[in-house]
Amino acid sequence: MIRRCCLLIWLIGACQSLGEPVTTERVRRLPPDGRAHWVEYLERSQLNARADAEAIEAELRASGLTVPLRAPDGGDFKLPASFGDPSYAGEAAGRLADTILSYQTPTGGWSKHTGYSRGPRKPGMQWTSQNEPGESPHYVATFDNRSTTEQMQFLANVWHATGRDDCRAGFVKGLNFIVAAQYPNGGWPQVYPLEGDYHDDITFNDDAMTHILELLQAMVAEEPRFAFLDASQRQQAAKALAAGLGCVLATQVDQHGEPTVWCAQYDALSLQPSSARALEPATLSGMESAQLLKFMMTIPQPSPEIVQSIDSGLRWLEEATITRPIKNTKDGKPNSRMREGEVYWARFYDLETGKPVFPGRDGVLYDSFETMAERNSLGYDYFSTRPGSILKNGQKKWRKMLAKQADDR
Repeated sequence: MIRRCCLLIWLIGACQSLGEPVTTERVRRLPPDGRAHWVEYLERSQLNARADAEAIEAELRASGLTVPLRAPDGGDFKLPASFGDPSYAGEAAGRLADTILSYQTPTGGWSKHTGYSRGPRKPGMQWTSQNEPGESPHYVATFDNRSTTEQMQFLANVWHATGRDDCRAGFVKGLNFIVAAQYPNGGWPQVYPLEGDYHDDITFNDDAMTHILELLQAMVAEEPRFAFLDASQRQQAAKALAAGLGCVLATQVDQHGEPTVWCAQYDALSLQPSSARALEPATLSGMESAQLLKFMMTIPQPSPEIVQSIDSGLRWLEEATITRPIKNTKDGKPNSRMREGEVYWARFYDLETGKPVFPGRDGVLYDSFETMAERNSLGYDYFSTRPGSILKNGQKKWRKMLAKQADDR
């Protein structure tokens, strides 16, 4: 069971475990059993980081530049259309594919917030827009904000529409990146090659790990857009998926002897909940847990352990609802995002009590939304109705699937 380390209303950074990087020193302190796998992982990460950097350095020498160019900034990359849309065979999708492939790192991933509308990456340009030239690399390749998994899906969609071999090769390179980035315990960091700080944490935040698992399962299910994968590549995806699900089961938080849900991020080595930024404390996560459960309920022929995990998570969600209107005490009016009679879930719940908590931009973790809102600017999603459809429609569909599978045995 996860133990609280502080009074509820306190400085977040002072009371909760901040994410520790995966370092050589920490790995050396691991028990002998399994240590070699972590040593190998860390060495591979360092080699890949050098490969990404050396590719830029070679381009600088060839083009006569002394300082790398900064990549253009942009919004989150999202698929422009659903799979099968005829637009994937068009010129616009082809140009976008060229640009996306140009920003794929030598290691095989993609950064976030890249301005693809500005066209392909230029020689000597950084892979990422997230740091100034000369500064430490930041988000060179990441799973944050759907990065890497979304670009891979786009390339697969273009391949299916056009048969472009470079899109197939880019996807396979992305799959190799996913496999290389996976920790020995089955989790994935937010950023790879490892960057340090909370970026090394196993990250469910913003559904990063869930998106990886969804993509791997789609490959294993032999969806048509992944028809180019051979048997060994599908086996590679299946192995990564199985290890990832093992990590999911290992990180489900036990509270007073009962399995509950998941936290937004975990220390990669200890698997203990950890904090990231001020608005990302070490707490149970209503939103990320709901999305993870939604994915888990799509697993065909789930093991008894997965079924039990889903049942526990759904039961926790059913008990974690918020039905009363939340007041913002700055003006005494109901929060505009919450309507009378609707059922909501908080984004964060205390690890020990299971009650909603609200991190403020001031670095304080409050047990009252009203008090937090009185002392902080808002502009953050503290509540969600998203788990409702998962509890109602998703659960109903899942239990029908289980019943059918039981009848078929």
